[in-house]
Amino acid sequence: MTEAPLSPEYEAQIEEQHRQEAERRLTDPLSTATFLDYRGVVERPHLRLISDEIGRIATGHTDRLQIQCPPQVGKSLLAAVWAPFWWLARNPSDKVIVASYGNALAVTRGKQIRKLVQRYGWRYGLELEPGSSAVNDWSLRTGGGVRSAGVGGALTGFPGDVGCVDDSLKSRAEAESRIVRERIWDWYSADFLSRLSPGAPIIMIGTPWHEDDLLQRVLKQDGRVEEGGRWRVVKLPALADVDDPLGREPGAPLSHPKIPVDDTAAMRHFWQQRRKETSARDWVSLYLCDPKPMTEALVSHTLLRERTHLPPPVEPKITAVGVDPSGGGRDMAGIVGGFLGTDDRVYITHDASMVGPSAKWARAVVYLAAEIDADVIVFESNFGGDMAETIIKAAWKTARDKHPGDKRFARVAPRVKSERARKGKLLRADPIAGEFEDDRLRLGAKLPELVDEWVTWRPTDTDSPGRIDASVYLAYHLLPVRNESAEVVQHPAAAPAADPFAERFGYGFLSPGARVFRGPPGRTR
Repeated sequence: MTEAPLSPEYEAQIEEQHRQEAERRLTDPLSTATFLDYRGVVERPHLRLISDEIGRIATGHTDRLQIQCPPQVGKSLLAAVWAPFWWLARNPSDKVIVASYGNALAVTRGKQIRKLVQRYGWRYGLELEPGSSAVNDWSLRTGGGVRSAGVGGALTGFPGDVGCVDDSLKSRAEAESRIVRERIWDWYSADFLSRLSPGAPIIMIGTPWHEDDLLQRVLKQDGRVEEGGRWRVVKLPALADVDDPLGREPGAPLSHPKIPVDDTAAMRHFWQQRRKETSARDWVSLYLCDPKPMTEALVSHTLLRERTHLPPPVEPKITAVGVDPSGGGRDMAGIVGGFLGTDDRVYITHDASMVGPSAKWARAVVYLAAEIDADVIVFESNFGGDMAETIIKAAWKTARDKHPGDKRFARVAPRVKSERARKGKLLRADPIAGEFEDDRLRLGAKLPELVDEWVTWRPTDTDSPGRIDASVYLAYHLLPVRNESAEVVQHPAAAPAADPFAERFGYGFLSPGARVFRGPPGRTR
């Protein structure tokens, strides 16, 4: 049976409905993309947030937007392909500059945008100018167009009404090169900015590589909006931090275009696999979006790589959990586990550090203690005193009551021991750094966040990383007392109150700025 043809009036009605829907979807790039290519474009929470932020540029809420994301999460397709097309659909006479780290990638971006114009431009009156065949420099009949260039490439003769910089660095080698970073900055300052018309907005999206890369340097120069500066920054790490822009709980995984949005377990597994496969520095910078300087640290990446043994080659004699409690639920509670091996070395094997209220971090402490069959839980008691001990013991009892058949909690509870630090962080951490150097302290697992704190914390820093303190207390409790005596730099009669760290690790009674002497005479760190 042949269906009757649609009447011209009905066809016109359907066409008008499509036109109105197409116009309505121009609020932001992702809404446009999912309408035009509903089979090929997926919506994820992080992409929705990025798109909404780009949409705020069109309404004049901001003119400098920076998005920091891990690699391969769909940010470039949205911000460097669909966003320029969306902008042209709204502003067909505007010229768009799209820059990427290499000319080949820039050409690909230009080709992708042009293909969108060829496929969907008719809905918005977009049509390529006859003879405009270059994939990296093409124009529309309406006067707008796109110039795509590699970072460092020429932009002369092409004024831009909006600029997009997508991943200015392509590798760790480039990120570590001061010459490359300066070249990128010179290009941005002299070539890119000089081609923008007055009031032209900039979208800068990328993966942070270095504390002095383009993403970080523009923030140092122009500042963040919340600090009275110009740039609105949206940071979306693989695992959420405090005050996450997506509203995730600390530690919650970032969504991924290739993983179903409701499969949190698969997303967490994916990022944890990346964490295991990636060096500590790259995990923290590329995936947690928090690049840090590597100078003046107590230990180096090279040393900690040498001190990592997977799996530990010995059996444990004593197992413990070290805890640096947090106050108020917004700071990081350091929670690390490890053991003293049969070779009289300490191996740090677990890191359960987290942000959260006392009940939450105490629960993490006792579950870690149960997992590794800890003999003792050592916590720092400078702030809160006996309160932390009470909370930890209560958490053990709650876990035991909640899991009555679980053998991990049926045993006698581990001893809970407090330690009070009488010295500043440097004088606490420096002797433990020496134990890494002397190969008495090792890592028995890949613990990139812990490694990052050790290799980036400097004595001049005002913050107090919880993982360092927790590992210090763990090592202090487990390491055997050295047989040899240490060299003392001040007579005990003139000394302040005894410090347990000094008694065990032999840095004696130090005056401010004094160096630490360890082991046999003549050896210093």
